[in-house]
Amino acid sequence: MSEVVLREGALTGTRIAVLVESDFYEPEIFYYQRRFAEEGAEVDFLTRLWGNASLTFSGHEYRAPFTANRSLEGLSDEELRRYAALIVPSGMVADRLRYTEDVDAPAPATELLRRAFEEPTVLKGIICHGMWLASSIPGTVRGRKVVCHNNLVGDVRNMGAQYVDEDVVVDGDLVTGRTGAHHHLFARRIIDLIAARRGQGAG
Repeated sequence: MSEVVLREGALTGTRIAVLVESDFYEPEIFYYQRRFAEEGAEVDFLTRLWGNASLTFSGHEYRAPFTANRSLEGLSDEELRRYAALIVPSGMVADRLRYTEDVDAPAPATELLRRAFEEPTVLKGIICHGMWLASSIPGTVRGRKVVCHNNLVGDVRNMGAQYVDEDVVVDGDLVTGRTGAHHHLFARRIIDLIAARRGQGAG
């Protein structure tokens, strides 16, 4: 009987946070769940739980269920820095998470993203309509190269960002993707960047 040898993944020992809410794009979210884990990363799906122990959301394409039990609220700076990346996915996730009861205060998810931008060790991944979550904190992307869904090009330009017509764009600690359908290219770039950062740290 031949012995099966399991190789250590490029991201073994790292953690990745992915925001989630209703009307998520199922192929993307399920891909992240498996693909990052395949590389050895621990993947946390964060949402606003509204006082519940967990919430089950429905996908946009097939109404597939997805249950999240980790709150994005109350995350300390130390806990945030434990993540190698924070990903804002496509679909309606960002639009739902940018809701705020107080119009003069940022939504909890927006505030989390703002704090992540202050942590250079945390890779920020924003794909497709995910840029909606940064719309009220335009300074985080002002002057930076990004790509987004065609419907949001005017938005990102109004935010002061530099739109680049490519499927995936990297600008320092910010990775952006064109549409949810490009999630595999987006994830590949994030994996490569985290692996490269780990290699530099080890050196």
